[in-house]
Amino acid sequence: MGYDESERGNPEPSPGAHTVVPAPDPAQDESGGGRLGVHVVWELLLLVVAVGVAYLLWRESPDTLRGDGLRSLLVDGAVLGLLALAAGLSLRTAAANLAIGPAAVAAALHMAEQGDQGAVAALGPAIAAGVFGGLLLAFVVTVLHVPAWAASLAAGAALVAYIERRSDPVLPQGSYDPTSDALYLFAGFAALAVLGGLFGALRPIRRLVGRFRPTVDPARRQGVLAPVVAGGALVTSSVLAVLAGSLLGTPAAGPVAVGSGLDWTVLAVGTALLAGTSAFGRRGGVLGTLLAVSLVTLVLADLRASGLSASRWAVGAVVLGVGLVVTRLVEAYGGSRDDREAVADSPDVDEPLPADWDVRRPEPLTDWAATLPPQPAESPTDQWELPDWGTGRHWDPSRR
Repeated sequence: MGYDESERGNPEPSPGAHTVVPAPDPAQDESGGGRLGVHVVWELLLLVVAVGVAYLLWRESPDTLRGDGLRSLLVDGAVLGLLALAAGLSLRTAAANLAIGPAAVAAALHMAEQGDQGAVAALGPAIAAGVFGGLLLAFVVTVLHVPAWAASLAAGAALVAYIERRSDPVLPQGSYDPTSDALYLFAGFAALAVLGGLFGALRPIRRLVGRFRPTVDPARRQGVLAPVVAGGALVTSSVLAVLAGSLLGTPAAGPVAVGSGLDWTVLAVGTALLAGTSAFGRRGGVLGTLLAVSLVTLVLADLRASGLSASRWAVGAVVLGVGLVVTRLVEAYGGSRDDREAVADSPDVDEPLPADWDVRRPEPLTDWAATLPPQPAESPTDQWELPDWGTGRHWDPSRR
């Protein structure tokens, strides 16, 4: 009505018009770009806090940081470190594995019961079970394309059912003492954490591991490579959890208590988030996992040395809460400069329209009579004889 049909498709916006930014395409949001500045600052802060806690622990209990106490502390750090690596790897690939805690407890019970056959003989079936369980979990997540946290929670529930077949703590039957290899165990974890962080800092690797991260529609599949990487991360995280549990099933760790293991999951996921790993996937630091594991291990040791309760539930809840704040910082300041500027420039749905909003408003009609067609002189106007618009004919009640 008053405009040309050729202008309907793509009207040219005026300089002051309010433009709408289209939603990003998942296929175009895989650049993997990110900035490590926020991770560097956060890791420096973690280092300072860890050194401070270590100093407090040295003043309260010097024996904890030397001799047998130090070796036991390194084993504790290796156990938590393997679980944090498992959690961090699954988080980086946007396929969170919440079954790592129950998997560790189940492996610890297996090692405690079968340890008399030898550490290697008992560890082989446990690793095989971890690989099989990880493959099954990866199949459900990648083929059925369901959330990894939900599928892994179901897997964790199945493992808890296996754990609760026992009612009393299990006394380890083996003879292997991990404290004799404490330095090598912790050094192995540290090497995996640092090398993984260095590789994850590379843009091609970050783009590769972050392909399973949803951008617009979580139900939309991200090709073939994304589920392969996510599935491999789920298998690897399951094996790392089994290795951590095998250290808990040795005589040096004492009797293995029967529990769900979800407290280990909370503590491990919280430690991974505290390290700077984003809960949304893809982003993470370089030394964050090593520093966060060291800090949490020292905090637990300091609580025990002070005679306070060192519940993994309580410490895990605090660490997880702080880790969620770190995730917000990483997502806000860890993206590429172009992505941040695009988000800053995109208009908000709820913001008021600008004053120069380019919309033509029709002028109000002051005289309705002027808009009606002229009536014939020989036909008196009746209130029921309304004009038939467009034909010029009138409706006659006698012609019903």
